[in-house]
Amino acid sequence: MNRTLALPALTIGATVAALTVGVSPASAHGYISSPPSRQANCAAGAVTGCGDVQYEPQSVESAKGSTQCSGGNTRFAPLDDDGKGWPAASVGGSATFNWVLTARHSTATWEYFIGDTLLASFDDGGAQPGATVSHTVDLGSFTGPQTVLARWNVADTAMAFYSCVDVTIGG
Repeated sequence: MNRTLALPALTIGATVAALTVGVSPASAHGYISSPPSRQANCAAGAVTGCGDVQYEPQSVESAKGSTQCSGGNTRFAPLDDDGKGWPAASVGGSATFNWVLTARHSTATWEYFIGDTLLASFDDGGAQPGATVSHTVDLGSFTGPQTVLARWNVADTAMAFYSCVDVTIGG
């Protein structure tokens, strides 16, 4: 190709590539990194047979209101399987949950549950969080092996992100 055509062709190609990257939808959002969530354990290879969550631990998104680790999203159904041998972190009467956020959505609330019991709710009033978020949660009168469901409710959509952490409280 002669130089007269090469430079314009390269310029157009670079511009199209830059625009394509700029308009791609975000494929990442957030999950609890410590204590290790089920997503973190899948991504680290500590648990196998996790499906897509192994490669996309930050993408467990579904409609608000679910009490399932998958958020009810069938794509992430392996997270609901309590028989997978999820490693449990030892914690005391309270635990600090650390989120890693790869797309920082305006936030309504962060909620933490054991079973049907709401342990804590943190209201962000629609603010955009930083790249990491930490919450210290009182685990109440619960002891022994438990699964904590964390739900990050996005402020400006009907969606939430879900993360479950297996813990052994008091031991």
